[in-house]
Amino acid sequence: MSNNFTITDLLPLPNSSVKIPRLGFGVYRSPTSVCKQSTLKALEVGYRHIDTAQFYANEKEVGEAIRDSGLSRDELFVTTKILAPAGSPEATYQKMVDSVDKIGGKDGYVDLFLIHSSSSGSSGRKELWQALEKLREEGRTKSIGVSNFGVKHIEEMREYAKVWPPHVNQIELHPWCQQQVIDAYCKKNGIIVEAYSPIVRNYKANDPILVETAKKYNKSTQQVLIRYALQKGWVPLPKTDNPERIVSNADVFDFHISDDDFSVLNGLDQGSAGAIVEAVENE
Repeated sequence: MSNNFTITDLLPLPNSSVKIPRLGFGVYRSPTSVCKQSTLKALEVGYRHIDTAQFYANEKEVGEAIRDSGLSRDELFVTTKILAPAGSPEATYQKMVDSVDKIGGKDGYVDLFLIHSSSSGSSGRKELWQALEKLREEGRTKSIGVSNFGVKHIEEMREYAKVWPPHVNQIELHPWCQQQVIDAYCKKNGIIVEAYSPIVRNYKANDPILVETAKKYNKSTQQVLIRYALQKGWVPLPKTDNPERIVSNADVFDFHISDDDFSVLNGLDQGSAGAIVEAVENE
């Protein structure tokens, strides 16, 4: 992998003119009372990619931050997600429109809209995807993708999807949960792989190998994990509401993890047992 990443790097989405920033800012569990401020801080630091979801209940606050940031909308990349169908194709579509309205206003759009989970069954996944395709056709989202989908879920979509492959698959990824099967599958098919929980919610902050590596580079354990994700070719989405951490999590472009240290981190993989949220089902 190239060593010369920057916070302004953009990666092309498959079969699309859309490009996604290489680093994102996640707002999972960011309370409405602080989400807007955290998002504004992230944008001030240089992030241009914000990742929210209906389930996070803070889309409105993200939208307010975007409007108050002083940045032009086309400089930003905003993602949201829908967890489950709403009972009918029309209701599901409307639920998506409501999200876009919260974030971008009645004439606004999001850059990426994802199915948040594979858990709604094959008919539910189909209903969600077809609603997303309609949303894209109408210009309310620029690109569409999935989250927590394994190989079998993405393959299943071939039968009905007008847009295939999905532009993005967002999954849990870090040294202890590298999800190698789905990662390789996505890369082979040109699907951008986004890494949620890239800093493992700090559960591994005292891991001796990680601590030793961080000391070697004079970086925090979080910075090492974010840099690791970048060097893996993933789009990491670190989340924090701590203003200093928001700054330091973006300060990952002035060092490179050596091949030897990278191999050591690769060696921490525990497969699905290493997941703190969810490892996908591939078969």
